[in-house]
Amino acid sequence: MACTAAAALLQLDGTVIAVALPSVARDMHVSNSSTAVVLSAYFLADGLLLFPGGRLVDRLGARRVALIGLLLFALGAALGAVVSDLTLLSLTRLLQGAGAGLVSPAALAGAVSGFPPERRGSALGIWGASAGLSNLLGPLLGGVLTVAFGWRADWWALVPLALGAAWAVWVHVPSIVHDVGENGPGRVLNGTVVAAAGVAALTFVVMIGTFYLAEQYLQKGVGYSALGASAVLVVVAFLVGAGAPIAGSLVDSRGERLPTMLGFLGLGVGMGLLAIPGVSLHNVLTLVLLLPVGLGLGMLFVPVSRAALNSVPESVHGRASSVLSAARLIGAAVGAGLAGVALSGGATASSVHLTLAVGAVLCLLVGIPLAARFGVQDAAPIESVA
Repeated sequence: MACTAAAALLQLDGTVIAVALPSVARDMHVSNSSTAVVLSAYFLADGLLLFPGGRLVDRLGARRVALIGLLLFALGAALGAVVSDLTLLSLTRLLQGAGAGLVSPAALAGAVSGFPPERRGSALGIWGASAGLSNLLGPLLGGVLTVAFGWRADWWALVPLALGAAWAVWVHVPSIVHDVGENGPGRVLNGTVVAAAGVAALTFVVMIGTFYLAEQYLQKGVGYSALGASAVLVVVAFLVGAGAPIAGSLVDSRGERLPTMLGFLGLGVGMGLLAIPGVSLHNVLTLVLLLPVGLGLGMLFVPVSRAALNSVPESVHGRASSVLSAARLIGAAVGAGLAGVALSGGATASSVHLTLAVGAVLCLLVGIPLAARFGVQDAAPIESVA
């Protein structure tokens, strides 16, 4: 649970902060577009520290690296809450991103420590549900804090959350450094890890891209408030939270291939139905069609992590975790970029329908074949990650 809390915090951060950026722009008298550097600085530092963070996890243990990362994250959030300059705010986000780059591989590797390979799905089910819920509930929390207390409240809220996660890690996560065998720490990249990274990236391309576009459409195209648009996505968040534990039980009993294929099938079918021209994107029918979308997303968080970690020695779990984290980060960036392109013509129903159709095709024609790679024995590792 301690590692779950740490992973959830990282997912919460990006969405909470994104909601606050228009208020940051007004308060600091800068353009809305210029505040993008606040997000970019975080993701840049996060991406640069992921692979060094993974190596540190393998050398020092998940507990120690997670604690260092969470303290850096809390310090960056506290400094960001008091600065009054966009440049300084961006620098504090660099510090937070560096902390996230350490926490991310440590949280995933620590979540399975102490569990035998055949029971890791259940542990990761809780981890996946929490991370998925945080990623989608973040806009609602950010909206409430920004409206009630101002944008600085979003930064202040991250401080006790980070310190609470650090306390939980200190108390509950054992200080374990796995032994390195006679042949060295082992290789990281193999066919299963590559397939898992592909699934992770595709999941975040679809999730971030479509939901960012949907939120913009509900606000600008339909006229919902920021809180109203975020509240609609809470339905999906709860479905994600329900799907992840189901996937955890399935992977322990049936392997990773079946739940991953079911996840992409549900996601693809749900998005495909919503993509049909003329289907409303903001009524009761929409909520019904979101059922397979949310459950499908929830099914995709757990199998990739268990498949990747079970295919490599425990001595390189930190580096394997960093590969998955990097894939998710790249997927999120690509998804956001594609959503930006779709929005260039305005937040219209037709643009949302088209984007949903593209997402459905990716899930069905790319995601399911990737999922079929799970369970295929790897003859040899592809290469090592230093």
